[in-house]
Amino acid sequence: MVAIKIFMSSEYGSILHLFTKQKQGVGMVECKRINLKVGHGIEGDINANPISPRQVLVIRYEDITKLKIQPSELRENIAIAGIQPENFIPGSLLTFESGAAIRLTFHCEPCKRIAHLVKSLKSIQGKRGILGVVIQSGTLEVGGKIQIQTNIFPALPENPYERFLELLTKIPSGKVVTYKQIIQVIGVDNSYIRAIPTYLKKAAIEYPIHRILDSQGNLIKYAFNQKEKLESEGIEVLYKTDLSSKIKRYFVIYKNYLWHNTSIYLK
Repeated sequence: MVAIKIFMSSEYGSILHLFTKQKQGVGMVECKRINLKVGHGIEGDINANPISPRQVLVIRYEDITKLKIQPSELRENIAIAGIQPENFIPGSLLTFESGAAIRLTFHCEPCKRIAHLVKSLKSIQGKRGILGVVIQSGTLEVGGKIQIQTNIFPALPENPYERFLELLTKIPSGKVVTYKQIIQVIGVDNSYIRAIPTYLKKAAIEYPIHRILDSQGNLIKYAFNQKEKLESEGIEVLYKTDLSSKIKRYFVIYKNYLWHNTSIYLK
C-alpha cells in the first residue's frame, strides 16, 4: 500500500466586506460586523440553518476584482483578501480574531441568478466562492484579521448526488429523514426535490433508502420491503385506506423518529 501524505498550510488575510441577506426578494445588506453562531449560521440571515452545509458564503476579493464584479453581487457574506487561491479550498478552516471559525465545505455553484455578471458561467467556475458552516461562535468585523488552514476537514463532494450518498450512510437505524430534510442537509436549492426520486432509484440496491420518507411522512415506492425494514428497526408504520380505491397508504408519524443531527458538519 502506498501512503498518501496530506500537507497542511497556513496563511493570514483580512476581512474587506461583510453582508447579510435578511429577507427574500431584498438585496444584500452591508454590515460593519456580523455575529456567527454555531449550530445556526449568521444571526439575522435567511440562510441560517443548523443542518445546512451552506450557512455562509465566502469569496476572495481578488477573484471578483479580476472578473470586474462588485462586492455583494455574488450574494456573498464575507469578502476576504490576502489569501492565495491554492489555500482557499474546501476542507480548510477559517478562524477569526474573536475565536469564531468556519469550516469551508464546497464551492458555490454558478447559477442563472448571476449569469448577467459574466460572459459565461463557465468563466466563474470555482471562483463563485466557497460555502461554509460555522463551527465556533463569535463576531466578525470589517478590517479584522483571518487565518486559513488547509486540509483540516475532508472536503464535501462537489456533486450533490455524492453528498446524498454520504448522508445515507449516516442515518442511524431507527431514524428517518424526509425529502425536505435531504434538500437542506445536502445543501441544494428547493428545486432539487424533483431529483430525489432519481437519486433513490440509483441508490436503492446498496444504500438504506428505506429510512427515507416523502415530505408528508409517506413510505416511498423506491424502497423494497420498506414497511418491514422500518418495523424491524422499531419504527411504527401506520396506514389509511383510500375510500375510492380501497388501497392502503402507509405512513410514519415522522416527527417521532426524525434524525436531526445539528452537529453533522461540525466535526
